[in-house]
Amino acid sequence: MHFKTIFKSLKNKDMLKRVLVILGIIVAYRLMAQIPVPMGDAATFKEAVSNLLEKSDFSSFLNLISGGGLASFSIILVGLSPYITGSIVVQLLTKAIPRLEELSNDGETGRRKINQWTRILTVPLAIVQSIAYIFILYQSTIAANVASDFTPTMGDWALSVTAMTAGSMILMWLGELITEQGIGNGISTLIFASIISQLPNTMATLWASLTDTSQGTLNLFGWFELPVNPTTFWIILGFSVAMLFVIYFLVKLNEAQRIITVNYAKRVHGNSSYGGIKSILPIKMIAAGVIPVIFATAFLSLPALVGQVMMSIDPSNEVGASLVSTFSAPSASNFKTMYPDGITGQWFVYPLMYFLLVFAFTYFYTSIIFNTKEIADNLQKQGGFIEGVRPGIQTAEYLNKVVNRLDLFGALALGLVAMLPFITDYIFIALTGAPIGLSISGTGLLIVVTVALENLRSVDSRALMITYDDFGDELESE
Repeated sequence: MHFKTIFKSLKNKDMLKRVLVILGIIVAYRLMAQIPVPMGDAATFKEAVSNLLEKSDFSSFLNLISGGGLASFSIILVGLSPYITGSIVVQLLTKAIPRLEELSNDGETGRRKINQWTRILTVPLAIVQSIAYIFILYQSTIAANVASDFTPTMGDWALSVTAMTAGSMILMWLGELITEQGIGNGISTLIFASIISQLPNTMATLWASLTDTSQGTLNLFGWFELPVNPTTFWIILGFSVAMLFVIYFLVKLNEAQRIITVNYAKRVHGNSSYGGIKSILPIKMIAAGVIPVIFATAFLSLPALVGQVMMSIDPSNEVGASLVSTFSAPSASNFKTMYPDGITGQWFVYPLMYFLLVFAFTYFYTSIIFNTKEIADNLQKQGGFIEGVRPGIQTAEYLNKVVNRLDLFGALALGLVAMLPFITDYIFIALTGAPIGLSISGTGLLIVVTVALENLRSVDSRALMITYDDFGDELESE
């Protein structure tokens, strides 16, 4: 990375404007997270939300990507989840329907139409999810006898659902605004900001636990004592070291790529000759980035939400209870209730499905963003070829073979990273009898590292482009 060039590019008005756009949108986003849903007493529903977060992995994931919007019962409660779900549905249909696949290959015009259909599909999904969450939360308050004096009218329902749907659509618009007017992918940037916004609360909790010396202080080799909790200190130190290793592994994994040399035929036009040069075609091992993890978490967790809706209507509904128990991630909050006799075979169901979905979505999303046939056609039109491979169909087959091999290792590595929190839980269960509950934190760490690298690369590329003329002048002066 050219950090000197990045700082130098901030003198450019366009670059500075793009950075300020991103910062302004993030501030607006965090302000929206503090606006409560107009539905009775917000404090009452916050209590129901806290109970819901302990029971549903989808609720925890939703709270994560909405920057705590669910926990604070704000208008961005459903967050970007409808847009993510809509993207999954549209992309699945694109592969299933030939007409849509042709449209997706029709350049920028086709992609704009598909993006518009994704936006349209996001609206009914946001409405459905808003109704589902309001209904679940209201039923939870009734079951806890904390809202017996409040009965929402149709007007209250309409106002709340409208506010939550509008909040979700505004988030989608802000994400696209960052993509167009800022730097990098806007939706990923908002999810990144959401996860980072949870760090102050986490740090405050850790600090309170670390400074709690009611059980003694830390004695370092008999030399001196530190006024910190010894157990918490060693746990934080161990996890900090482990996190550094994981981040290092994620960075290497994200940067891994296969370099293919492309030769360009020499062409003579009049008295001038063109081509006769070599270029490279880099293919990343994980071209899909963190999208498979986001898709897998959202896709796998939706059945638990359906099960909770069914149980809100009828608490004795066996189908709903089965959906909740099967599609809820093992965590510290539900371990004692779901597994009173310790680890059973059911404990491995969710991690296995999660791994398989991450693996499948890696292949699926890579096939969408890396069209080998289109790349082979473009190389042929430009007079480029891979040594030992004939242009056209054989080049597409060769690229497809390379991508599939990279996807195999990339999907396995990404699935292993996604499994690390569950492996950590299993170790803690064996040692202490209870998991530590890092499933969402592991997903969040993966998202943060990947998005940070992608955005830093985008900033670096734009900075080099902006300062290109200055760089050339420096070379001439030397």
